[in-house]
Amino acid sequence: MKQYLLSIYQPDGPAPEPEVLEPIMKNLAAFNDDLREAGAWVFAAGLHPPNTATVLQSKGDEVLVTDGPYTEGKEHLGGFTVIQVEDLDEALTWSRRLAEILSPLAIEVRPFAH
Repeated sequence: MKQYLLSIYQPDGPAPEPEVLEPIMKNLAAFNDDLREAGAWVFAAGLHPPNTATVLQSKGDEVLVTDGPYTEGKEHLGGFTVIQVEDLDEALTWSRRLAEILSPLAIEVRPFAH
């Protein structure tokens, strides 16, 4: 079995209104339940906005600590799901469903290096 990271990218800005967000979250919960039932679910989480990030970077003998995201952009990592499946084809099957639930957000699929 291989593990894959399904990264959810979303545009910067406020969250959608509750009437838009609630059905999405309901479908996302059902998706996670299906992953669990299939034995493919490992972990999933949403993230706070990028402005809550703290970045640490080693510079010589010092570690610099700065507030905010490492990179500035129009999109950011909003959440992720880790799955464990047989192969990339199975990971893509789950990812297609996630992309449909979260349309028009992009889902990036990456294998873990073991």
